[in-house]
Amino acid sequence: MKKPNYSHEKRQRELAKQKKKEEKKKAKAQQTDGDQPATEAE
Repeated sequence: MKKPNYSHEKRQRELAKQKKKEEKKKAKAQQTDGDQPATEAE
């Protein structure tokens, strides 16, 4: 039986976390960018 490659699994989890974090950061930046022009127009 093949032994599991834990380092590969760990790396995949880290990449998934990093991707999710980047998406959240991008969404948050997009949300704040969307709010600013509305307040400037008033």
